[in-house]
Amino acid sequence: QQTKPFFAHYDAEALPLIESAGRRIRVMIGEAYGAKSAVKTHSKTLYVEVYLAAREKLVIPNHVEERAVYIVSGSLSAQASDIDAHSMVIFDETPDIELVAKEETRLVIIGGAPLGKRTVWWNLVSTSPDLIEQAKKDWRNKTFPGVPGEREYIPVPKS
Repeated sequence: QQTKPFFAHYDAEALPLIESAGRRIRVMIGEAYGAKSAVKTHSKTLYVEVYLAAREKLVIPNHVEERAVYIVSGSLSAQASDIDAHSMVIFDETPDIELVAKEETRLVIIGGAPLGKRTVWWNLVSTSPDLIEQAKKDWRNKTFPGVPGEREYIPVPKS
């Protein structure tokens, strides 16, 4: 489904925070752990920020088809494998994958429904190379919608 570009700001209150001893979970986009973000999406998407104290456990949500974990700091184990800081692991559809923090760890869980093949160029993403070319022209001609509150113009890189 093709949509027009848009930008929306969400206050922190729109991003649910789940706290308990040894863990903090903020649901940035999508639905997880009994909480739902107010952020509007056009496809099933998941983005969750997590803090785990050492030895804390967390099961990755099962309700999204594609799931991955990126370790910002610290380290985890999952499915008998260690995952160190600055690593991303993409998981298959195995249910109830448990993460165990080996030390104090910050991570993000990302995922969602498959989107199909995408073309990515600079800040532009589309299923159609023709749309990317049109967006480049629109950006150069300054007819591409701006980001509210942003005044600086950054030129399109040379292709």
